[in-house]
Amino acid sequence: MNNEQMLAEIREANLTYLMLAQTLIRQDKAEAVFRLGLNEEACDLLATLSSAQVLKLASRNTLLASFRVDDEMVWSLLTNHSSNKIANAATNTLHANILMASRVSEVL
Repeated sequence: MNNEQMLAEIREANLTYLMLAQTLIRQDKAEAVFRLGLNEEACDLLATLSSAQVLKLASRNTLLASFRVDDEMVWSLLTNHSSNKIANAATNTLHANILMASRVSEVL
């Protein structure tokens, strides 16, 4: 993949993310805050963007979305590569979701 293709992929990911974010926010703002990991003010701003503004933001060469999972423990739980080797994938996923949900309060 050359540089121009990579930038096109980033722009497409930005557009997809912004459209999804607007849809989630307009349907249920509280759930969007939780699922997107954004604060209420950011959600309010995203919800009011026009199509032209969304397209302009999406055309940036920087990825707008970021991973909320930023520590090894959560990655290990989500991928079932934890050091304690809990056999139940559902338990691992639940534990990871609890850890990520606790971080929402940090955003708010």
